[in-house]
Amino acid sequence: MTVHCYFAYGSNMNPDRARARGLAFDRAESAYLPGFGIAFHKRARDRDGVGRASLVFDRNDCVEGVLFHLTTPAAIQALDHHEGAPVHYSRDVVVVEAVGGRVPAWTYFANPAVLLPALKPDRAYLAHLLAGAPYLSPHYLERLRNWPCSAETT
Repeated sequence: MTVHCYFAYGSNMNPDRARARGLAFDRAESAYLPGFGIAFHKRARDRDGVGRASLVFDRNDCVEGVLFHLTTPAAIQALDHHEGAPVHYSRDVVVVEAVGGRVPAWTYFANPAVLLPALKPDRAYLAHLLAGAPYLSPHYLERLRNWPCSAETT
């Protein structure tokens, strides 16, 4: 199966960040992944004690995000370096719900070796998720806005 989409649920929900990281796409739309929740328990590579987004299995939840329609199926490879694949994240195909129905899409799963349960995102990282606001429901956006953040340090 050839996959033409990428489902972003973390900082790549910010279309400007996704482009800056080399992701070539021609459109973006709202999508959600049922059966999973979002957590911020993946160790950040750039800051000790800070968490980054990861997916957790939860049949009673769903993760909202941005579905990027890639210009070519190989366009996803541009993100592997930024996501630290395959060490920090593994890339796999999921089926998300979008306006037109169910769509197969690449996404990243945090590897168990880099998870710590007590981590929280920092505000700068969370701001990238909030930049995906045009693609998120008001309820989910509020959920992210109210997420506890790590203590700010300079």
